[in-house]
Amino acid sequence: MSVWLQELCWTDVRDYLEKSDIIIIPVGSVEQHGNHLPLGTDAMVAITLAEDAAKKTGVLVAPPLWFGWSPHHMVLPGTITMRPEVLLEILYDIIDSLHKHGFNKFVVINGHRIVNIPWIQIASERAQRVLGVKIVLFDPAYMSKEILPKLEYGPVGHSEEIETSHMMYKYPKLVHLEKAQDNPPKQHLLYFVDPAYTGDTLCYIPGTMRDMKESAQVAGGTTGTPSKSSREKGGLYHRHLVENLVKVIEGLKEEKRS
Repeated sequence: MSVWLQELCWTDVRDYLEKSDIIIIPVGSVEQHGNHLPLGTDAMVAITLAEDAAKKTGVLVAPPLWFGWSPHHMVLPGTITMRPEVLLEILYDIIDSLHKHGFNKFVVINGHRIVNIPWIQIASERAQRVLGVKIVLFDPAYMSKEILPKLEYGPVGHSEEIETSHMMYKYPKLVHLEKAQDNPPKQHLLYFVDPAYTGDTLCYIPGTMRDMKESAQVAGGTTGTPSKSSREKGGLYHRHLVENLVKVIEGLKEEKRS
């Protein structure tokens, strides 16, 4: 049986709910990812993590929410951004719909890094308070803090060696590394976008179109050093995330059903 909800009949879902009330919701974005990665990179990251963990744990995965909050990436064509107040309502309605059928535990996988987190948190808090469900927010940027130093990656940027290596491992036909351009992140006083940064940091606010124009002109929208990407390291990164995601799901299985 497929792990994807949209590929099943309603009777399959009914039978699944007799033994489990857990479901994964992948969330990403459609936005520019430099000259070398596809627009759907962030959603694809969430999708592949969800699918691989679901196959190991036997849980279902809801259809992905492809779109995210990407106003800063509108500087380049192909980007689709949605207002966060719209996105949080969509996510809430997805959770509400599934809850009405018997799903009570949700793992939301965010592939769009810290930009999506605020509206996911707001929707999740409301769902837990109003519906009485359990929601876990799994974010690769936070969940990879332990392994990134071992892989000797640079800091989180955009379409950098972290994302590129991961995509090389899972979606190699969609990566055009020969077109990648390096653009190392600039240092700013007391601030860095990377959640693993050990120095003081100001909280992230999506940049303006004006802020992003320089990145777009210099390196096609990339911030980081994709030339250092490695399919092998992408595999280590992916397996680390899946392993932790499986632990999260197994932990939810041990909790008493609502």
